[in-house]
Formats: sequence, C-alpha cells, structure tokens
Amino acid sequence: MSDTVTTASTDPAAPGKKPMSNLAQRVVFGLIGAAMLLGSIWYSAWTFALFFGAVQMRMLWEFYRMMREAGYKPAALLGGGISIIIFASLFLVQTGATTATGLSYVEPGWHTVIYPGSRIGALLGLPLLLLPTILILREMAAWPRENQNFSPFSNVGVALLGLLYVSLPMSLLNVVAFTETGYDYRRVLALLFLVWSSDTGAYAAGKTFGKHKLAPKISPGKTWEGAIGGFLLTLAMGWALGYLLPELSLTYRLVVATAVAIFGPLGDLAESMLKRSVGVKDSGRIMPGHGGLLDRFDAFLFILPVLALLQLLWG
Repeated sequence: MSDTVTTASTDPAAPGKKPMSNLAQRVVFGLIGAAMLLGSIWYSAWTFALFFGAVQMRMLWEFYRMMREAGYKPAALLGGGISIIIFASLFLVQTGATTATGLSYVEPGWHTVIYPGSRIGALLGLPLLLLPTILILREMAAWPRENQNFSPFSNVGVALLGLLYVSLPMSLLNVVAFTETGYDYRRVLALLFLVWSSDTGAYAAGKTFGKHKLAPKISPGKTWEGAIGGFLLTLAMGWALGYLLPELSLTYRLVVATAVAIFGPLGDLAESMLKRSVGVKDSGRIMPGHGGLLDRFDAFLFILPVLALLQLLWG
C-alpha cells in the first residue's frame, strides 16, 4: 500500500495533482517581478542600474533570438556586450562624478570633483565607433555562410538594429531617472504608473466598448475605444502624479502623460509586428505566463526617446 501511495504522489500526471494554471502563473511571477522591479528602483541608483542593465541586455537577446528564427545570424554576444557599454556609459554620464573607490554623487553646491563621470562614460562609449567595422570583419571571417542566401551585410544590419531599437532606448532611462541633483526614483516610478495606466485603461475600455479595430493586421485585439480609454486614464494619472512629483508643473505632467499614451501603444504594436513577421507568439519565456521581457517593456522602446528629449529640452 505504501508503494502505491508513494508512486501516486510522485507521478506528475497523477489524478488530483493539477499543474499551476496560466492565471496563477501570471499572478505569482507577476508579483515576484514587480517586487524586484520596485525594490531595485527604490533602493539605490546602483540597484536601478544593475536591474535595468540586465533587463535591456535580456531584451536584446530576445530580439536577436527572434531574428535567428527568421534566418539571420546577428552577433549576439558582441551585441550584448555593447549594450552593457551603452547603458553603463549613460549611467556614468548621468551620475556626474566618481571617486577613486567608486561612483558617488555630486552634492548640491559642490563644484570640484576628481574624475568627471561624463568623461569615463565617454571613454566607455569609444568602442562604439569601431562596432560597424568589427561586425563586418566578423562576416568576412565567416563568409560564405551555409544556408544563408542573402547578403552578409544583413547580419550586420540586424545586429545594429537591435542596439538602436532595444539597447539605446532602454539606456535612455538613465536620462529620465536623473536630475541635476542626482538619481530620483520617483521619476522612474511615475513612468511605470503612466505605462500601467495606459495598459489598464486600454484593456478595460477595449473589453467594455471595443468595436472598431485599431490595427487588425498587426494586433487584432486592439481597438480605438481601448486606445481612447488608455489615453484618458493616462492623463488622469498624469494629473495625480502631482502628489508624487509636486515640483513638476501640471502642464509638463500632462505633456509627458500624452507622450506615454501615444507612443506606448505604438511601441507595443511595433513589437507585435516583429513577432508576427518571424512567426513567434512570445519574445521569450523568462516569466511564465508573461512571455519575455521584450513583451513586458516594448512600450518603453518608443516612450523613452521622447521622454528623454522632453526632459533635456524642458528641464
């Protein structure tokens, strides 16, 4: 009897032992991911940089994986290394100063620092000038490739596109997260609130009122009603963020909210088009029930360049 009971309890297909549902997976791993995300943002500039540096490198790897599905052979390892350099360069530039023992902040009123962080960031970025040459030399060394009938420069183009489409926009999060006084976690948190408001408003309005398709050939589930709902809820969140960031004017908050409400869905549609073009459902499987990180942060790829430009122009 004991043998029978033991076998039944260890058999994954045994009756009465149900696997975790997709909804349960989404909830559990969503909570874990949210805790890591919010904790890294809140704790320090270093944890922020480590978390999002890893996120953008994983997103780039997922992009290259999808391109391999289409037959391309991008330099994934080289691209991943360059993506870290891009993120680290902008992070160091934004922090403003460093000491002999590591990174530190320039306190308000200080004008003399030993090693400008911007200089270190610029030096780190110098290898980017050689990147096209390195990628072309890689193709020359591998030429001719088996089972690849298109130009070797297509692989070079895909490798560079990944850095421009994924790594550079995600690295611009450093511009959004820093002000003249240093790292401000509230700005990153505000961006998350705006993006979540856009997604939530679009989902709720689309489910309730959705009739007119927004882009049926790219994403059949999206509707104009959902887009309007997401836009309105994002504007409402932009107003409410005055409690989190009272130093920002209402006009600026509403301009930022409008940018998020417009460019966020466009970023989502762009990634949907990418997945359909290569015939994959999810960009990756790092988060059960949620797909890949590129699926989670696709809106950021269109939002962050706009917000960085606004911050640099507006202050």
